[in-house]
Amino acid sequence: MGINEIVLSVARKLHTSSTYHKIKHFVHDIFTNEKNVYKKYFDLTIIFLIFTSIFILVYEVKYPVPYWMDFYDIYIVSVIFGLEYLLRLWVHNDLSEMVIESYHDAQFLGKPFSAVAPLKKGLLQKLQFMVTPSAIIDLLAIFPTYRPLRLFRVLKLLRYAKSINQFVDVLSNKRFELLTLLLLLVFIVFTSGIAIYVLEEKVNPNINSVFDAFYWALVTISTVGFGDISPVTVEGRSISMMIIVSGIAMISFATSVIVSAFSEKLGEVKEQRVIEKINKNDAFLIICGYGQMAKMFLRKENLRDDEYIILEKDIEKVEAGRREGYTIIQEDASRTEVLKRFNTTHAKVTVLCLIADDIENIYITLTAKSISHKIKVITRANDSSMVKKLKHAGADHILMPTEVVNNMIHIAITQPTMYKALHAVLTGKDVAQIYEIHVGMHHTLIGMSIDALDFIDYKLLFIGIHRNGTFLFNPPKDTILEPHDIMLVIGRKISVEYFQKMHREIG
Repeated sequence: MGINEIVLSVARKLHTSSTYHKIKHFVHDIFTNEKNVYKKYFDLTIIFLIFTSIFILVYEVKYPVPYWMDFYDIYIVSVIFGLEYLLRLWVHNDLSEMVIESYHDAQFLGKPFSAVAPLKKGLLQKLQFMVTPSAIIDLLAIFPTYRPLRLFRVLKLLRYAKSINQFVDVLSNKRFELLTLLLLLVFIVFTSGIAIYVLEEKVNPNINSVFDAFYWALVTISTVGFGDISPVTVEGRSISMMIIVSGIAMISFATSVIVSAFSEKLGEVKEQRVIEKINKNDAFLIICGYGQMAKMFLRKENLRDDEYIILEKDIEKVEAGRREGYTIIQEDASRTEVLKRFNTTHAKVTVLCLIADDIENIYITLTAKSISHKIKVITRANDSSMVKKLKHAGADHILMPTEVVNNMIHIAITQPTMYKALHAVLTGKDVAQIYEIHVGMHHTLIGMSIDALDFIDYKLLFIGIHRNGTFLFNPPKDTILEPHDIMLVIGRKISVEYFQKMHREIG
């Protein structure tokens, strides 16, 4: 068997191994996915190792290091850092996938398969990863015996400390302005250093080389002014005055650039913190649009800050919502990348579309369902012609506020007593309200008849059952409850809670 066949055989085994793919996906996810539940603990562990290693480095400058500290630093910290480096190199790309892909391409084209090309490409990608600044820092941080190299362990914090990463991102966004400033700084230091060297090398005993001149220029332009080198000629002092003024201007410019960058980033950082707080919950609500319906809903529900979030495009409405004390951010809910920031994989997410524009509600529904079919979408429809389109888009429930208002107005005019009764029940003014009781997949209610439940004993009035998209009003007493049924009852909250306590979900 040749080398090509051996490589292909190994690649096939890895490609078809579910265990291999699960482990690789888990390792890659814990390195890169901020939503991974284990990433926080992994990052904290690495940060702890970094700080303890640096503590040992500082401690051994003046005191003898005990054996257990030396053992910990050399054989535990270094081994863990080395293993982390190798794992990052491993998950950077997949050589087996490249080999299989190259083999299929060769089969399709009718050419002989060679493992050299895919392996060369994959190893080159790994080499490119190895020469990145973060990978070089990880590699140098492994070696514990040479003290200067251990200082690189501090730089590993750049990968794991989120605040430092955000600071680096801010500076990266202004790299053009900062690079322009750096080039200007280099130009001024270079020209003024050359000038002071030419003018004072023979008359100033403190300037003996071009390096001394450059050192003086950099210290002067930074306005530090150590005073160890001072010009003695009129020309030299004139140059000093000019670069001092230039230094003040450059510091002011740099400060304004960094402040503006942080001002732009601050809102984004705050929004990300809010989203991270929401994502920690097992269930939460995303409200799209901050209008009158959203305000009425929030005033009625009294939700905790970590149970919901409002997405609104209009900055004026966002500021108004914040003044009201609501959790609201300026985002377009119809954009896929916005909804993907939320933990829709492990949490129970409900999207409530309350925007006045039906077309926008359709876009949001399509976006939510394209991310995950598990997302429950409740949407508003102002035009009855849009109901069918919203259903096709995947909306789970559709609200028709104009239709409801028209019906209530008609009832209020033609049957005022009924209107008062309905209004009292819906608003809870007379304590009793309408409640939903959900029958899950594993519920003690499954298989029981309506008659057997005896709602009167629980001080509840049974209205009907919602089953498979159809509402059964006052069904026969021998109707058997099925999984996913939703019973509607009227009563006090304490009665509903007692009923649910007596008929719990199994498991």
